[in-house]
Amino acid sequence: MGCIAKLAVKRQKRHARLMKPADSKITHMLALNAAHEVKTSALSRPALEGSLAQAFFWAAPNEGRDALLIALDQDAAYDNANFAWFAARHPRFVYIDRVIVAAHARGRGLARRLYGELMVAMRAAGQNLLVCEVNLCPPNPASLAMHRALGFATVGEARLANGKTVAYQALTVPAE
Repeated sequence: MGCIAKLAVKRQKRHARLMKPADSKITHMLALNAAHEVKTSALSRPALEGSLAQAFFWAAPNEGRDALLIALDQDAAYDNANFAWFAARHPRFVYIDRVIVAAHARGRGLARRLYGELMVAMRAAGQNLLVCEVNLCPPNPASLAMHRALGFATVGEARLANGKTVAYQALTVPAE
């Protein structure tokens, strides 16, 4: 199969996997993100819809009221300093743009379940490098602890233009 055919198959698979969410789900996802902007970042409706349209994987259980995860692969057109940091160092990766669990839903294993579903999708797509950043300043110790427990390792740090300091995290996802 030639390169163009492979790309078309990849796009078809991605399109089939990523249905456009209902307006109510978008509204709940935006509200969940807004409640956690300090730890993630602001997100407008057009930006969220754009991310979902090109996402490698996204999930929002319970209409996005309790949790959400958005991940992009190296082919995403994403203007983000953290994504660019990984793109400059790795030819193939899946970047977790944001994972958020509502305060009332924490401790139920939602984030771990979402990561598990993402890793299944990664294996099916032949991806094995999962990356993200975790805030060091302002601190996000719960996220850092969860990523460490999952086996992520710190592979770099950066001070961003917005004043945040982040730790870049990476995990090689084993084939099953």
